[in-house]
Amino acid sequence: MRITVICDVLGEENNGTTIAGMNLIRSLTEKGHEVRVVCPNTFEGERQGYYKVETLSLGFLNNYLKKNGVVLAKPDDSVIRAAMDGADVVHLLLPFSLSKRAAPIAKELGIPMTAGFHFQAENFTAHLGILRCNAISNAIYRSRWKGVFRHVDCIHYPTKFIRDVFEGAIGRKTEGRVISNGVNRAFSENALKRTGSNGKFTIICTGRYSREKRQELLIKAVSLSKHKEEIRVILAGDGPRKKWLNSLAVKEGVDVQLKFFSREELLGALASSDLYVHTAEIEIEAIACLEAIASGLVPVIANSPRSATRYYALDDNNLFDHKSAGSLAEKIDFWFENKNKIPQNREKYRGFTKEIDYDVCMGMMERMIIDTANKRKTEGEK
Repeated sequence: MRITVICDVLGEENNGTTIAGMNLIRSLTEKGHEVRVVCPNTFEGERQGYYKVETLSLGFLNNYLKKNGVVLAKPDDSVIRAAMDGADVVHLLLPFSLSKRAAPIAKELGIPMTAGFHFQAENFTAHLGILRCNAISNAIYRSRWKGVFRHVDCIHYPTKFIRDVFEGAIGRKTEGRVISNGVNRAFSENALKRTGSNGKFTIICTGRYSREKRQELLIKAVSLSKHKEEIRVILAGDGPRKKWLNSLAVKEGVDVQLKFFSREELLGALASSDLYVHTAEIEIEAIACLEAIASGLVPVIANSPRSATRYYALDDNNLFDHKSAGSLAEKIDFWFENKNKIPQNREKYRGFTKEIDYDVCMGMMERMIIDTANKRKTEGEK
C-alpha cells in the first residue's frame, strides 16, 4: 500500500510527536508499505521518499518553538500533491498548517485520510500562562476540528482521555480508534536487567524541561523528605528550564543530575533507579512514564485532571496531589521506607505493560490505516 504521511513536525527524536511519527514511518516501511513523508527541510538526510518543504515562521512564537527544539513545516501545494500522487491513503501527524492544507487537497483527490491526535491545547495555553482557561483551550480544539479533523475518515487517539477531552470540546462524537503509541520492546527487556541503585535511593523523572512538566515539584518534594540526604534524583531530558531547575536544586540542597540521555543511556539509568516519578500536569499519553513502567519501575504520578497519566496509577501510593510537593514527599517517603513492597507493586503492572507493546500497537495502527483505505474503496464501488 502507498501511504503518504504529513508531518508538520519532524526532526531530532527528542519529543513525543517526532518519536511517534518516526516509529509509525519505520513500522509501516518494515511491513512492506511504500511510505512517502512530507516534512520540514530541517529534517536531516536526503532520504528516499521524503518530500521536504520550507519551515514556517510564527513571529513571536519562533523563540518558544526554538527553545523546545521544534520547527514547523510551511505548506507547499506542489510538494504535497507530488507526495500524494497515486497514494492509497494519507495520514496526518499533527493538525497544523501543513496538514490543514494537505487535508482539502487529499479530499479533492479522493484519497482517504487518517490523522493522529498528538496535540493538546493546554501545552500552548501553559506557555501563555493561562493553562486553566478552559474556554480558550476549547476554542483551540474547535479550530483544529474545523481546520483539519472534520475532513478525515478516522482519528487515532493515543488515549481515551484525549478523545473524551476533544469530543467534549467540539460537542460531538468522532470516528476514531484509541491506540497507544506503544513502548519499544527494549524497555520491557530492560526489566530483566534491573540492578537498582548501588548507593543512594535513586528517583528518575523523564521529560522536557518545560513549564507544564513541573519537575520543580520533585526537587521540592525531595527537599521536604525525611530521607533527603539518602536520595538522588535524575531528571532525564533537556529544555529551556535547565538552568533554572539546576539553580533550584542547588538552593534546596538536593542531589540532582540533569542530562539528556541517548536511548542506551536511558535504559541504563532506568535499570539502576529505584522509583519513577511523573510530575507533568499536561499529558496526552506520556510514553516516558510507560517506558519506565515497562522497565520495571514503580511509578508515582501527578493526579492532574489535564493528564492521561493519572490513569496508570494502580494503587493510592502510585498517585500524588499534582499541586503539592508535600504530597509527593509523603509518597516518596512511603516507598523509601517500604522498599519490600516495591516488587509486589511492580508485579501488578505486568499485565498493564502487555497492552502497550510496540509491535502490538503498530499492528493496530497499520490495521486502522488499511481499514480506512479499504472502507473508502468499498464505498466507492457500491
